[in-house]
Amino acid sequence: MRAMLWMLGSIASFCLMAVAARELDGHIDKFELLAIRSAVGIIILVIIMNVIKRPTLMYTKRMNTHLLRNIFHFIGQFSWLVGIGLLPLAQVFAIEFTVPLWVLIMASLFLGETITRRKVVSVALGLAGVVVILKPGMQMLDTGAIVMLIAALCFAVTFIVSKSLLTTEHPLTVVFYMTLIQLPLSALMAGADWTMPQPWMWPWVMAVSLTGLFGHYCLSKSFQQADVSVVISVDFLRLPVIAIIGMWIYNEPLEVSVILGGVLMLLANLANQWRIKPPTPL
Repeated sequence: MRAMLWMLGSIASFCLMAVAARELDGHIDKFELLAIRSAVGIIILVIIMNVIKRPTLMYTKRMNTHLLRNIFHFIGQFSWLVGIGLLPLAQVFAIEFTVPLWVLIMASLFLGETITRRKVVSVALGLAGVVVILKPGMQMLDTGAIVMLIAALCFAVTFIVSKSLLTTEHPLTVVFYMTLIQLPLSALMAGADWTMPQPWMWPWVMAVSLTGLFGHYCLSKSFQQADVSVVISVDFLRLPVIAIIGMWIYNEPLEVSVILGGVLMLLANLANQWRIKPPTPL
């Protein structure tokens, strides 16, 4: 029950962040938005670290690894914001759910993790879900789909590097250096023609800034309370929730292919996480 409650907080946070990003699309430079988000994150994290009296969490001996992680995460975040403005919200989330599949493939290729029949089935189901959603036989991949696939791949690399970082670093340290590194990156990409958001934009800007931090914190807490397979299965509620939000607020059509592809990717992730018996190497 506690894991479910934390996951509901995560789902609500990420859905609100998607709506806020959609409301700001075309009105604010995306690099400026990322810079403000990072600045707000730094302030909040410094306060938190001092409140819990652990300022040493702001120090690290693995700066190069943090830099690698955040270059990919920065590209992924920017691509996600671009995809929000180009695709229906349900399709954005559906493509984002391919991240665990890319992690599985990368872990096998670059980390030497064992390839098992269970993992092969998981990848096959996941790729089938991608094909169903993107419908490459009926229409060529459009710009939005390609951008979101780039985001998913970058998030997968981020996840792989994070697994290494978290063996020695506190989660707050990882998030702190995410904001610290990405602030100058986004400010540099925004350029000299910086324009402050108009007054009506600030609630949405703060929503993007705060929901990201809170959503990831809720997700981490849910992993502490329940098995990964349970958390992932609950996380897939984001797809129907955001589909309903897209229909309600933006009159977006609900495509059967998105739901069917999402179900296939859910089965793929469950097949990868559930361990009914020890995996058999190929």
